[in-house]
Parts: sequence; C-alpha cells; structure tokens
Amino acid sequence: MTRLDGTPQAGPAVVAKLPFLDRFLAVWILLAMAAGLGLGRLVPGLDEALAALEVGGISLPIALGLLVMMYPVLAKVRYDRLGTVTRDRRLLLSSLVVNWVVGPAVMFALAWIFLADLPEYRTGLIIVGLARCIAMVIIWNDLACGNREAAAVLVALNSVFQVLAFGLLGWFYLDLLPGWLGLDTGGLDASPWLIALNVVIFLGVPLAAGFLTRRVGEKRMGRERYESAFLPRIGPWALYGLLFTIVLLFALQGDRIIERPLDVARIALPLLAYFVLMWFGTFALGRALGMDYGRTTTLAFTAAGNNFELAIAVAVATFGVASGQALAGVVGPLIEVPVLVGLVYVSLALRGRFAPGPR
Repeated sequence: MTRLDGTPQAGPAVVAKLPFLDRFLAVWILLAMAAGLGLGRLVPGLDEALAALEVGGISLPIALGLLVMMYPVLAKVRYDRLGTVTRDRRLLLSSLVVNWVVGPAVMFALAWIFLADLPEYRTGLIIVGLARCIAMVIIWNDLACGNREAAAVLVALNSVFQVLAFGLLGWFYLDLLPGWLGLDTGGLDASPWLIALNVVIFLGVPLAAGFLTRRVGEKRMGRERYESAFLPRIGPWALYGLLFTIVLLFALQGDRIIERPLDVARIALPLLAYFVLMWFGTFALGRALGMDYGRTTTLAFTAAGNNFELAIAVAVATFGVASGQALAGVVGPLIEVPVLVGLVYVSLALRGRFAPGPR
C-alpha cells in the first residue's frame, strides 16, 4: 500500500488516511440530521420564517448553503488538464459512456424497481443518478491508489459536461422515457427547463467562480502554493455548506421523517445497489479493456460516485425544501461514504491481479 503522496506505506487502515472531516463524514451528516429534526421541533414557525426569505420559490439561506458547498469543490478542479484526456481515448470514451449513458439508466431502473409507488423519492433518486461525481471521487481514488492524472481529467470533464447535459437528461428520464414505456409518474411534473435553469445557477455559477479562482490564484501565488495553502483553507466550507443545508432540510421535513422512518430505508436500498453495481461493473469493464490498475480504479470510482451537492441543489430549487426529492438527495451521501470506503478496500485487494505498472 502507498501513502497519498506516493511513498511506500506498510499498513495503516484506509480510513485513517482520510482527512479528519472526511473520515467522519457519515457521523457529521447523522448529527446534522438529528440537529435539523430537533430544530424543527423546538422552533415553531420555522417554515414561515424561511418562506419569508424566498426569491423565486427558493429559500435564500438554503441557496447560500448550496452555493457554498459547491464552490470549494470546483475551485479544486484542474481545468488545464482537460486537453490531456484525448491522449487516452479508451479511457475517455469508457468514462463518457459509463457516466452519461449507463449510470443514469441504472439509477432510473433501480428507482422504478424499488420506489414505483413513491414518485417523489423516485424522482429524487433519478436526479442523483444524473449528477456525476466531481468531488469525493478524488479522495476515493487516492485512497485506492488510482491514477491521479486520469481522475483530475475525468472530474474536470464531468464538471463541464454536467452544465451541458444535465437538463436534457433530466427531461429524457423524468418525462420522455417514462412516457415511452407507459409508466405512471403519479402526476408528478418535472419541468426540464426549470431543472436546466437550476443547474446553470447552482453549478454554472460556482463553476465559473471556481475556474476564475484557480486561474487568478495560480497566477498570483503559483500552483504549488494555491494547492497547498489556499485550497485546504476553503476546502472545509464544502462540508459546512452541506451540513447547513441538511440541518434546514431536516428541520422542515421532521414530521414526515418521524412519521415514516421506513421511507429512508427504502431510499437507501436502491442507492446501495447502485454503488455496488456501478463500481463492480465498471471495474470489470476496465479490466476487460486491458487498462492498468490505476486507470481501472479511477474509472470505477468515477462511475460509482455521485455529485450529491448538485442533486440536492436541483431538487430543492425545483421541487422545494420540504420535498421528497430533496430528502432522497440528502440520504445519498449517508449511504455513499461507508459503501465507497468499503470499495476502496476491495479495490486494493484486487490490485495484485494486475501487472505492475504506473499509477
């Protein structure tokens, strides 16, 4: 096993190598959920207070939390590496197909299989499937000793591609495809234009800010100082924004959750199946295509992870803070973190089956 900096490492556990905040991410999310439930019970009239701070149907405090959690992630992306992706067309094409064709289709199928009678949660999961991972995949990839350069390129590619494709895919999977298949959507109406607008706002704005921050930051302080000093300073704000948003969402959804706790379990089941199917399927694909361990691992984790920040933002802005769609997005990272940590161990265990090669 190796350290994140590439030097040999004899044997500490994978979880111990995670930064402190990321190591206990599932714990922080659970605490934020509990705090939100308590806040909703202790503060009467919270719904009205947030409604008074709405613009265009979006609560300003929640919008602030959503933008704060997206910006640090996008300031980390190495946009200058996008050009290098053409050097490995096999990796590029595999990633595009798995992320933008297979992944959304798998989540669509699982959402209808597990949640056919719960249209709000089903829609929320489909939105999660459309939001491809651009954040935590870097951590999982490093822990599993994947190819860092390939991960940076695929993350940058997904960041840009989501702005262009999310709204169109939302229309296809929430409106067009169910109609073709004769599926009953329960009268749920999801405007593709509203989804596209919210993607532009909650991804496009922080994407532009992140891009400009990196360009200006690297020019003024140099790349090494930007990545070693500036990024660690703003990085935790992504988690702060996520936890702040979760607290408010659960404060508004407390009654529903307390009355129907099994709903959370039903949301968790298709998510668990999704992570496992996508990771093992993509890992097998990389191996079948003759990729080395580093690229195979990067491809697998990029395919299995999802951008829950964006999914939550789109669900909240499109369907409201108290919607089932928003709840489905919030449950996502609670399931993703322990499952993908477990898959890091699986990946490392399979490493010996590959011929030695560069990361």
